[in-house]
Amino acid sequence: MNSLGRASAIIGAGTLVSRITGLLRSIVLVGVLGAVGSEAADAFTYANQLPNSVFSLISVGILTAVIVPQIVKATADADGGNAFISKLFTLGTVVLVVVTAIATAAAPWLVHLVAGKATPDVLALATALAYWCLPQILLYGLYAMLGEALNARKIFGPFTWAPVVNNIVSIAGFLLLGALFAPVSTDAVDWTPPMVTVLGATATAGIALQAVVLLVFWRRTGLALKPDFRWRGVGLGNVGRLAGWTFLMAFASLAAGVLQGFIVSEASGIGSSATVTANAWLIFMLPYSVIVLSIGTPYFTQISEHAAAGRDDEVRGDIARSIRTLLFFIVAATAAVAAAAIPASRVFTQSADDAQAAALVLLAYLFGLIPLTILFIVQRTFYAYDDTRTPFWFTIFQCVLIVGTALAALGLREAGVIPLTSLAAAVALGQSLASILQTVVATWLLHRKIGGLRIASWLAAIGRFALAGVPAGSAGWGAFLLLGGVEGWTVSDKIQGALGTAIIGLVVVVVYLGILALLRAPELKTAGALVRRFLPGR
Repeated sequence: MNSLGRASAIIGAGTLVSRITGLLRSIVLVGVLGAVGSEAADAFTYANQLPNSVFSLISVGILTAVIVPQIVKATADADGGNAFISKLFTLGTVVLVVVTAIATAAAPWLVHLVAGKATPDVLALATALAYWCLPQILLYGLYAMLGEALNARKIFGPFTWAPVVNNIVSIAGFLLLGALFAPVSTDAVDWTPPMVTVLGATATAGIALQAVVLLVFWRRTGLALKPDFRWRGVGLGNVGRLAGWTFLMAFASLAAGVLQGFIVSEASGIGSSATVTANAWLIFMLPYSVIVLSIGTPYFTQISEHAAAGRDDEVRGDIARSIRTLLFFIVAATAAVAAAAIPASRVFTQSADDAQAAALVLLAYLFGLIPLTILFIVQRTFYAYDDTRTPFWFTIFQCVLIVGTALAALGLREAGVIPLTSLAAAVALGQSLASILQTVVATWLLHRKIGGLRIASWLAAIGRFALAGVPAGSAGWGAFLLLGGVEGWTVSDKIQGALGTAIIGLVVVVVYLGILALLRAPELKTAGALVRRFLPGR
């Protein structure tokens, strides 16, 4: 528990700083380009999300599902895994270079694929920016391979702290854009090549430096990484078979996401569209990243070690403990974000009315935060057992549901049941519903695979947390109303929105912890031990 606590503290601190600087990055972007109804902001969002989407297709699922368990196993080799990791990195780099070149050449088609319902001016600007942004695929890939290798060696800090550099560079780029071309037009037709160059070049430069930072820490792994094109005889065939399923899984998720973006792009320049959706997801991901990744990532490494050693009972214990611990924090975070949804959204919008529209999208996503937390551990347990086929099937199930709900939202929009300005919220709600059902199916499948998941302990914990979370969230909403509600000072400007969010969040946390203390919740002790790892001198 001590090593897990230290690792969680390192990851959590890095993730927190990274997410805070990421929030500042988005705030500066909104200040320069706008959000709701801004064509320029939506065009940049489409272009900058493309490398993330393509990269997730070829790398994220593969790295998470395959790299960590395989490197953990390779450390038992006579050379400590040097040969295996060098060959794996060489192959990965070759694949990334090829895919990056193809994607960059196909930029116009990729932009039309994700934003086909947007106006021609938005599509033209997004395409120009995409030529600058798509090379990030290679840079993201190198960053992820290096980072996952460091994680597998239990060097957890650099991977989570490196994005801070990227965020700082991006903020500088946005400020430079605002300084050179103020006032920056939100209309896509007004953008010039120099404006595109400043925005696109700094966005990609930040990702490049993010990858370089990890190289500084590579010596700590004790591995001598070098190009090695002799790919036969070290087990890469098994990696390929495992990666094949995760590639298909990532493709299915990407296809569903592309459809969602395509549908929402109709609202670009009118209401909540790509930028609002991206910022709502950013707020949604803040507690997920800080809590789930910081605590869950060390558990995943431990689960992989126990699974590789055939110690199934310890794996079951890891699963139960990690889920209960994660949910302790996540339920509080869900209640706090829900109560502060409007002032939190005001930080990323230009008016109180825009904040209310954006808050609907955020609340729709929040329904999926608790099931997504459980899925994090369940899915990675399959990966620890070298099973990528089963996650593929329950991800396909989720994707079918996402497509169905997105098309249903589009149908309701065309029938006039929901307005165009609420289309993004409807699509987000459909994704949350799909995630809930996916988690139920995934948990059932894992129970069939290894049995004894101690689900009753999860449900008991969820019950305790809900008894505390619901009144805590209500208290937070009451605090928002006492501060003036939708006409109060918490929605008057960005800084006031951030301050109001902090006050409401504090109210929620105090009430939540107080009720759990009255209930004598056993998770308080475990959570307290983790929190103390963040304190100086611990």
